[in-house]
Amino acid sequence: MIGAVIALDSEASALLDQMDMENLLTVHGKPVYLGKAFGKDVALCVCGVGKVNAAVGTCAVLEKGADVVLNFGVAGGLDHNTELTEVYLIDKAVQYDFDITQLEGGEIGTLDGETENFLPLHTPAALDFPRRALGSGDRFNDSPVDHDLLIRLGAHIRDMEGAAVAQVCKYAGVPCVSVKAISDIYGAGSTTEQFEKNLARAALNLKAFMGEIFAALD
Repeated sequence: MIGAVIALDSEASALLDQMDMENLLTVHGKPVYLGKAFGKDVALCVCGVGKVNAAVGTCAVLEKGADVVLNFGVAGGLDHNTELTEVYLIDKAVQYDFDITQLEGGEIGTLDGETENFLPLHTPAALDFPRRALGSGDRFNDSPVDHDLLIRLGAHIRDMEGAAVAQVCKYAGVPCVSVKAISDIYGAGSTTEQFEKNLARAALNLKAFMGEIFAALD
């Protein structure tokens, strides 16, 4: 079964609109839609915004039997390596607001018990989207400080959920695939205004590729 974890209803519609719905459950306080899409069983959770919500949503779909987790949605581009509404496959993710360097040293984002700050994600060979690194944090802003940190860490895209989904999947021993469409780019005006303007178009791009994405998931 494919477990899909998505923050917002507006993003989840890229898959929900193409699902044959069989049931709607509430798991750990989150809605989980059960059904089929592109010939495969799906448990889709609309988890809400932020890393804790994403972790809860991931646990919910794993509990329903997911053996691969798909995290998709819109995200912000950090530099010239991203283009508005384009779709990217995430090959690694870091929580840029996680910092225990004073206790354990290492780089910002290195989780307790880990030696590297970026967690690798599953990247199916059949998906030929450009690959980019993701930074996740519980902040939606235009902060130059956050931007400089993300660039220094080597991230190209930022969101508020992806790295948390990857962390839960790592602990569960389940592959995590993350696909993001760009809704805003740093330095091109207000992040909020760009997000509101481009959200629908970016989500439509994801919807158009959903069959291809599902075909690549084993």
